[in-house]
Amino acid sequence: MTKDDTLAGALASDYEAAPISDADRAMLRYADKLTRTPAKMTNQDVATLVEAGFSESAVLDICQVAGYYAFVNRLADGLGVDLEPPEVFE
Repeated sequence: MTKDDTLAGALASDYEAAPISDADRAMLRYADKLTRTPAKMTNQDVATLVEAGFSESAVLDICQVAGYYAFVNRLADGLGVDLEPPEVFE
């Protein structure tokens, strides 16, 4: 989506080391934690995003997008659906 293959590769391999803003890194940490260990989420996770500069509305958006992707992926996995290849979006 960024049309920057170098950035996309860096994000895919290790977003912690990718050349992105501290706020974007905080957002990705939040989404990663919510995806991998949702039961470990705390109010501090939200506070960290607010401290990084995100409004409460933006935090809600981040949470909803991460949750939506998790939901759709679990539906696809549960039904054995093959997702479309990435070139569909180019």
